[in-house]
Amino acid sequence: MKFGVVIFPGSNCDRDMIEALRNDLKQEVIELWHKDKDISMFSTDDCIVLPGGFSYGDYLRCGAIAKFSPMMQSVIEFANRGGKVLGVCNGFQILCESGLLPGVLLRNEQQQFVCKNVFIKEAAAEGGAALKIPVAHGEGRYFADAATLEQLEMHRQIIYRYCDENGHVNQHSNPNGATHNIAGICNKERNVFGMMPHPERACSKALSNEDGIKVFCHLFQLN
Repeated sequence: MKFGVVIFPGSNCDRDMIEALRNDLKQEVIELWHKDKDISMFSTDDCIVLPGGFSYGDYLRCGAIAKFSPMMQSVIEFANRGGKVLGVCNGFQILCESGLLPGVLLRNEQQQFVCKNVFIKEAAAEGGAALKIPVAHGEGRYFADAATLEQLEMHRQIIYRYCDENGHVNQHSNPNGATHNIAGICNKERNVFGMMPHPERACSKALSNEDGIKVFCHLFQLN
């Protein structure tokens, strides 16, 4: 499986993502510049990653300009053919702006940038273990209307929820006011994934946290 990491002007987590995938997870990684279009080297078994940061300076809304980049037009076509796409933080915002995922990411409930370790758990796992993953965002509050939320629940598209260190989902463990403690979702076809927490920042023994590796293994069945 190959991973392509898109580099936008303003990205600041692309290098973290590349290092985590290449060095910690031992995956093949190809860097993709936002002005390029060619992703013919990827099959639908591979994955394109939209990293965190502040693409195009986050002018207008977060991710609103990035969706018009030449590379994103290719990524949208790739996803529509069944190719795997992962968006983390700003990448999640870009996926929602592009219409590849439903809902929006709004300003944090407390109106402040939040940067800390939080806990998340697989939404479909009964009694699943809590994973410690960092967040760093000002607009990470997931919101969708009631009909969309019903569809997300019905099709099991919620992949991660914020929880406490014991795996209990509650409002106290919600860092941004996200609806239903939603930390990450996927599309109905389960090939496009978006999440606000940064698993790439939790993949190293040097950081005393490798819970992020479990996220990548869960999403992509990596060995």
